[in-house]
Amino acid sequence: MFIFDAHLDLAMNAMEWNRDLRLSVQEIRAREKGMNDKPDRGKGTVSLPELRKGNIGLVVATQIARVVEPGNPLPGWHSPQQAWAQTQGQLAWYRAMETAGEMRQIKDLPGLEDHLRNWNSGSTHAVGYILSLEGADSLVTPDHLHIAHGYGLRAVGPAHYGPGRYANGTDATGGLNENGKSLLREMRRLNIILDATHLCDDAFWDAMELYDGTIWASHNNCRALVDHNRQFNDEMIKALIEKKAVIGMALDACMMVPDWQKGISDPETMQCSLAKMVDHLDHVCQLAGNTHHVGIGTDLDGAFGKEQCPHDLETIADLQQIPALLKQRGYTEADCERIMHGNFLNLLRRAWG
Repeated sequence: MFIFDAHLDLAMNAMEWNRDLRLSVQEIRAREKGMNDKPDRGKGTVSLPELRKGNIGLVVATQIARVVEPGNPLPGWHSPQQAWAQTQGQLAWYRAMETAGEMRQIKDLPGLEDHLRNWNSGSTHAVGYILSLEGADSLVTPDHLHIAHGYGLRAVGPAHYGPGRYANGTDATGGLNENGKSLLREMRRLNIILDATHLCDDAFWDAMELYDGTIWASHNNCRALVDHNRQFNDEMIKALIEKKAVIGMALDACMMVPDWQKGISDPETMQCSLAKMVDHLDHVCQLAGNTHHVGIGTDLDGAFGKEQCPHDLETIADLQQIPALLKQRGYTEADCERIMHGNFLNLLRRAWG
């Protein structure tokens, strides 16, 4: 089945993890054997060949660069100008992949439909990607959003972890600041999709009140199943449903099973499997009363690897197991098609139509 993955940090892996994503996952792991500078060395799950193997022909691919003020223990850059430069290096990698015929940027409806035709007919192996910005810190000013839109940026998540320049994110509190509100107004003028992922509760509700454009949550699970502020509670999920949003289900173990301890817990011991993600997916469907508001947004290799993802997933190609898991729960073939690609594609068609 054709799969749309709504969140992959491909350029981050290429540039900061120094992974040649044109290689197989096994080749990348072999190159990293013996390295220990990052906890997921030798445990990656994503590469361009694996996307093709899994019929994952369209992804939302990120730029990401946080700005940190003195006293903020999170990794990041010390100025927005540095963060902007980092995102431009990531953009250059995507452009290099396009030149090499490995990827194709999708930024409008004709391009989307053309790519789907070519991929499904087998006439291209270039993985389609929609460019998204995870955390808006790198936008030196809201005017930089216009520059980014010009090079194809089509979705923005205003926050990531901690306090942000425009909005506060996971593990922080506080609503949108004035620059954040200005950013959302500019996003609306440019018809840029708002990614509600990572917004702290205060900022989330501000955004729901202010933003009347297209919204998605690229990679988010349910607080009712894993009680942490990184997740959406039921009222937040219902608000997104009312906004006709789609929520991509993530495969980070700490979001899938309760009491996960990073660097300590083991996926198999914690019974973290793809079925746990389906639990979260099913919870959203029960709240919605239908299957129109869920999709897949794996976040695989988002600074974690095999040590912190479902134990029954060896590479991203194993997403093909999900339809069978859904059917075991009583979901139909049409439901599976909506979840694996249709809901996000329909959202894009509405947004870009």
